[in-house]
Amino acid sequence: MTQIDFYTHAEDKLQTACILAGKAMASDLRVLMLAADAGMAARVDQLLWNYPATAFIPHCRPGDPLVGVTPVIVDYRVDHGVDQLALSVPHDDLLVNLCSDCPSIFSRFRRVIEIVGLDDDDRQLARERFRYYRDRGYEIRSHDIGKSGGKNGSGGSAIRHEQG
Repeated sequence: MTQIDFYTHAEDKLQTACILAGKAMASDLRVLMLAADAGMAARVDQLLWNYPATAFIPHCRPGDPLVGVTPVIVDYRVDHGVDQLALSVPHDDLLVNLCSDCPSIFSRFRRVIEIVGLDDDDRQLARERFRYYRDRGYEIRSHDIGKSGGKNGSGGSAIRHEQG
């Protein structure tokens, strides 16, 4: 069953997503970063080129010839494309959901990360996603990265490959 992790109190959700994707990649996990729209996907793409400053997180979009060997895939949600997206992502390790609701493909992944910002509207939408997962019996872990003092809001929580 999919493990759900909520990272709460993130000062910058997209930067936090990139930090977590980098940690996942360092643990030999493959990542799908699912943005809410094309603009957000473009911002994530740009952040991955520039963060961290001393390294590079290899990434591409679905349909790229290197999608099968690239550890991070960045895409965005479109009304007609989520099921097609499920077919175009060649792994099931980790989904970083940057959408406001739960994507229909979440359960095919071993792990889902939800990042919750400081905005009241974002926190309310996260509560709805939390209830959705909880009501369906998914195990949920919460990580308050605002209190942990982690660099750039990443917290101290490690991303690691877990068998199960």
